[in-house]
Amino acid sequence: MNYLILFRLQSVILGAMAGAFALCLGVAVLYDGSNRTDFSVQGFALCFLVAATLSFGCHLFSRGGDNRLFRKEAMATIGTGWLVASLLGALPYLLILPEVGPAAAFFESASGLTTTGASVLSHLEDLPHSIHFWRGLSQWMGGLGVVVFFVAVLSFVGAGAKVLFSRESSAEAADLNTPRVQKGVGRLVLLYLVLSALCFGSYLLCGLDTFDAVVHMFTTLSTGGFSTRSTSIAAFANPALEWTAILFMVIGGTSFLILIRACQRDWQAVRSSSEVKTYLLLLGLFSAAIFLFLLLDDRAPPASLVETIRTALFQVVSIMTTTGYATADFDQWLPVTQVLLLVMMFIGGCSGSTAGGTKVIRLLVALRLAGLHIEKSYRSRVLRPVELNGRHLSLEEQENVAVYIVLLLLVMIAGTLLVALIEPGMSFRGLLSTVPACVFNIGPGLGEIGPGGNFASLHAHTQALLALLMILG
Repeated sequence: MNYLILFRLQSVILGAMAGAFALCLGVAVLYDGSNRTDFSVQGFALCFLVAATLSFGCHLFSRGGDNRLFRKEAMATIGTGWLVASLLGALPYLLILPEVGPAAAFFESASGLTTTGASVLSHLEDLPHSIHFWRGLSQWMGGLGVVVFFVAVLSFVGAGAKVLFSRESSAEAADLNTPRVQKGVGRLVLLYLVLSALCFGSYLLCGLDTFDAVVHMFTTLSTGGFSTRSTSIAAFANPALEWTAILFMVIGGTSFLILIRACQRDWQAVRSSSEVKTYLLLLGLFSAAIFLFLLLDDRAPPASLVETIRTALFQVVSIMTTTGYATADFDQWLPVTQVLLLVMMFIGGCSGSTAGGTKVIRLLVALRLAGLHIEKSYRSRVLRPVELNGRHLSLEEQENVAVYIVLLLLVMIAGTLLVALIEPGMSFRGLLSTVPACVFNIGPGLGEIGPGGNFASLHAHTQALLALLMILG
């Protein structure tokens, strides 16, 4: 193991965190500095100093080391990078919000950086502007992944960048279609910045003020879901805002590699993407099903046809892209709609997107593998390759998908059992959705953690466990 390259890469992550804290410090000075009872300025100043010092120390320690990066170093960087960033990101909550304990701060930080959107904070309207900005910025940074951002600027990593990118994005690095992976990832970052600017401008046109537009831009495209309001997007009662959020959530859940191909007018690649077509088809089918069940629900408050369509589409897109925004309390909907929402949590968005979940591409491969093995049960001599986008998948790729899904199910079973042991008073619906909501980086679940509640009532041990499951997810 090349430990020096690990410290060098960690120094870049810590440097990115220091830069983020510097921006939050500026917001604290601008918005919160006049409040003498608010320690936002001092808190973010200390956070900046800690992150900058750690970054500089890691850089000094790693000077003169070997620049070669292999698979095990890449995997170690991914795991330790998310953990270090989440631990450091907990500092603002600990320093500025006296009611937040260590476990809750770690939970909130991990939820932000992994774009989960689950929260232990109540009465969001009373929080300092700088904390709102940090919550949103942490999700925006986590949208494409901390590692993707620093791979874009690290020329010294060389061929190892391909390993880092393919592990971080759940996509094939070869899809970047460029001899220099750094250049390809740079295109991703550029696309992310352009879409962020478009989302920000659209929110301004919808009537949001500058600060709310910035924070919600951060958390929409990253499919994170943090809001400045306790009742999420519903607090604005703005249909234009909801339609705009739907559009950018769909974009955030689409493969950014396919979006780049679309920008390059490579329509053949776009049309041949089975994953994107399946993703859009599932969004349509789930939306139609939820719409019908809302019409059949006698307990639902009266609403126009257009409003019902918007509500169904918004919640389907929000859950399947793992954003977690809410415009309705779906915990009060018919049980069948809640089951469909759980299914959407499991599926998630496309690979190479900011969305979580199992990813549509793995679902496609798993279904084709299942169909092939069912066929072999009565036609034992059949030899049929598993294809995706016109390409034959190797046995290793097929096994990777199968192993991933099995491990995922084992993690969810073990996690649910642990939560049940720590939280004996939690309802069955809450237990059933808590772990998926965190592992798949969704945010809200059902029962106690539904859109009308949060994770504040859970035991500190549960919060720490769920934070680790977010990072694992």
